[in-house]
Amino acid sequence: MGLLVLGLVLPATLYAAGCTAPAGSTGPSPGPAGSTDPAGATAPAPASDAGLCARLVVHWAREALDGATYGDYQSMGLSHGQYEILMDVVDAGRAVRRRQGRPAADELMRHRARTACAARYRHGAPTGSPWS
Repeated sequence: MGLLVLGLVLPATLYAAGCTAPAGSTGPSPGPAGSTDPAGATAPAPASDAGLCARLVVHWAREALDGATYGDYQSMGLSHGQYEILMDVVDAGRAVRRRQGRPAADELMRHRARTACAARYRHGAPTGSPWS
C-alpha cells in the first residue's frame, strides 16, 4: 500500500513543484515561471510602487470626480501621501471637466496621477510609516 501512495503522490508533488512530466506521460508540462498558461495568456508582471499608486489614485479620482467628498483614505487603501495626490488630481480634474468635459478630465487625472506617483516613488518607497 505504501508504494502505491508514493507512486501517486510523487508525480503530483513534482508537477506542483514545476518539474516537467515524466517521459511518456500524457499530462501537461508546465513551463518556467512567468510563462504562458495553458490558455496562452501570460502572467502579468507585478506592478511597481509608482504604478500601483497611479492605478489606485486614478480609480478613486474617477469615483470622487462627481462626488462632493473624497472619502476616507484608509478605506480606499491609500497612504496619506497618496491621498494628497488624489485630492490634487481630483481638484485639477474638476476644473478641466467644467471647461472641457469628462474625457479631458479623465486624461488629465491619469497624467497627473502617473506623474505625481512616479515622483513620489522615484527613490523607492517613502518612509516606513503607512501614513506617508
